[in-house]
Amino acid sequence: MEALLEATCRLAAPLLIAALGELVVERSGVINIGIEGTMLTGAFAGFVVAAATGSPAAGVLGAGLAGMGVGVLFATFAVVHRVDQIVVGMAVNLIALGATGLGSRALYAGNPPSAPTLAVLPVPVLVEIPVLGPAVFAQTPFVYAALGLAVVIGFGLARTRPGLRLRAVGESARAADREGVAVEGVRFRAVLVGSLLAGVAGAVLTLAQSDTFTEGMTSGRGFIALAIVIFGRWRAGGIIGAALFFGAATALQFRLQARGSQIPYPVFLMFPYLVTLAVLTLVGGRASAPADLGRPYRRDSGD
Repeated sequence: MEALLEATCRLAAPLLIAALGELVVERSGVINIGIEGTMLTGAFAGFVVAAATGSPAAGVLGAGLAGMGVGVLFATFAVVHRVDQIVVGMAVNLIALGATGLGSRALYAGNPPSAPTLAVLPVPVLVEIPVLGPAVFAQTPFVYAALGLAVVIGFGLARTRPGLRLRAVGESARAADREGVAVEGVRFRAVLVGSLLAGVAGAVLTLAQSDTFTEGMTSGRGFIALAIVIFGRWRAGGIIGAALFFGAATALQFRLQARGSQIPYPVFLMFPYLVTLAVLTLVGGRASAPADLGRPYRRDSGD
């Protein structure tokens, strides 16, 4: 039980960080399915910087900046030029997949080195709690940062003036504009924040869960993060529970494989995504998304 709980928290961390970033984006009325490509870009950039400098902290910084760079590309087309958000997001995913694969082969000839990783950081006293302590309070800083971000973003959206403006833009961009809110600016900044967090989430994969980069290593985690936002009903607290649920599903998949089950290996690989589809089927129709989600705003139109 302790091992399963530890793996759940560890595997939930990148999903939670990416989903919290997407929460900020979607609360502003933008849907960014390019989160998968942004995570992959962050994973690659974080690995390259960490391997070159010997510093995982520098790798995390590089991953965040790379994610923001992808965010600028997405926001320029989707927010400023109002190109269809789904089309732009898919283009980001395809570009990231090709660019990171090409970059890895060009730099490392298909044989990437090992990068330094962030070590486990036990929390004094709390780590001594039976079962819960070693599982939850002996994790990498990414896990603690993810939980802290959930608190900060949840409070910021609910209790601060910028958060209220962002939510207003997501619910009714036209009404927010009439109250003097710069809709385009709010959405652009929201995309940058979400993309930065997606880039950092990618770094978790290369600087905590492994020490190398492989092509396409995000393996759909960005799309699972999108599902987590829906499952969590666009609330930070709900997203924590949803991320832990999906982390548990992935951890359970690994444990079942390790026990030598006779079930074919591809079925285990499918398990987290089957859970995603099931959750979206059961919950998606009842979830209440921001009213203007996915709708580009044109000041001179009746949208």
